[in-house]
Amino acid sequence: MSRAAHAGYLPLREVWEDIRMKLPHASATATALTILAATIALPAPARAQTYDPSYPVCLQIYQGMVDYYFECRYQTMAQCAASASGRAAQCVVNPYYGGPKAGRSKRQKRPQPY
Repeated sequence: MSRAAHAGYLPLREVWEDIRMKLPHASATATALTILAATIALPAPARAQTYDPSYPVCLQIYQGMVDYYFECRYQTMAQCAASASGRAAQCVVNPYYGGPKAGRSKRQKRPQPY
């Protein structure tokens, strides 16, 4: 046994062999951690429009404590309530409802005084 090995040091040749053996594993671990960090850091895709102005009632569906989305495709609260039954969801009035698509009356404009 050499004096360096006895003092707790490894010979240089053994150190290089140890590094060569561990290097592929370190590279794979670093790659996996990089992919994991990128996945966690990416934001969720944004929804283009939360409320559909064609329907007066929306179903707010909860996916977590602060994560939820809206399904605006109900004509009545009763329809929405049937869909919400047994789910982590609630019915809400659509604040952007455009009203019924009834034809507008054809009133003539008043002449504007100059």
